[in-house]
Amino acid sequence: MPDRDAHPPETVGHYLIQWLSHARGRVRARTWQGYEGLIRLYALPSLGDLDLAALQPLDLQHLYSRLLEREVRQLSAGTILNLHLVLHQAIGQAVRWGMITSNPVDGAQPPRPRRPEFTAIDIALVERILADLRGHPIELAVAIAVATGMRRGEICGLRWSDLDENLTVAQVRRTLQVARPNLIFEHPKTARSRRAGALPGFLRPYLIAQHERQARRTAELDRAGLPSSVVVDGEDGSLMHPDSLTNWWRRYVAKAGLPPLRFHDLRHAHATLMLLQGVHPKVVSERLGHYWSQDPRA
Repeated sequence: MPDRDAHPPETVGHYLIQWLSHARGRVRARTWQGYEGLIRLYALPSLGDLDLAALQPLDLQHLYSRLLEREVRQLSAGTILNLHLVLHQAIGQAVRWGMITSNPVDGAQPPRPRRPEFTAIDIALVERILADLRGHPIELAVAIAVATGMRRGEICGLRWSDLDENLTVAQVRRTLQVARPNLIFEHPKTARSRRAGALPGFLRPYLIAQHERQARRTAELDRAGLPSSVVVDGEDGSLMHPDSLTNWWRRYVAKAGLPPLRFHDLRHAHATLMLLQGVHPKVVSERLGHYWSQDPRA
């Protein structure tokens, strides 16, 4: 019988490529692309030629320091933390497969990311934003975010069939995700993310106007074209790319001289405004698709 010990040592690079193949069918496409990018760009060049069995916590610590301190394209602490988490998961699988006895990533400490400063969005600021964006391609998306607390992908994936006839309730059934070079519809990650939410009255005129625009556009094209099944779309009826939505938002924030607000902060604004109106935190949490517990440790 062949001697297993005669096989050449497994390198970190060869193992990580095997692990990526294993992980591909177990996580969402966008998640896998994130794993692949972190490993290809940052782990393989520095760790790829090392023997997997000889990998030490200090090898990882040196890698994190180099990435944090390099002069060209210095990485943020948050990106390095993400790399650490992916490597911990990947090398942990090698332990479960019996390839090594312990996970050296346990002994490494990634840098601690700085929390971004929180910018409160009050009713006055919401009203200003909606007024500024009147007629803008992302006007409806922003209004939906403020009105419902939906995530970016949930807004871009919302279909007219998800709304009731009176435009008073929306069902969150899918999310539009970027899986380069494609866009794909996926189910929300958890059962709590698949939810229904009441639509406030102020959103109704936005929805009616959008429906009329889409019907008028389809009639003017007088062709099969791209009649929209989605609520938020491109000007030709195509899907609104989530990254385009983010880029439009960033340009608006910069031009308007607003503090550094992310599109995701509109989701937080929705929660804040509901709490200020006296809505119970449990209701707010469920509306956002979050788990809620009275236990402060949860």
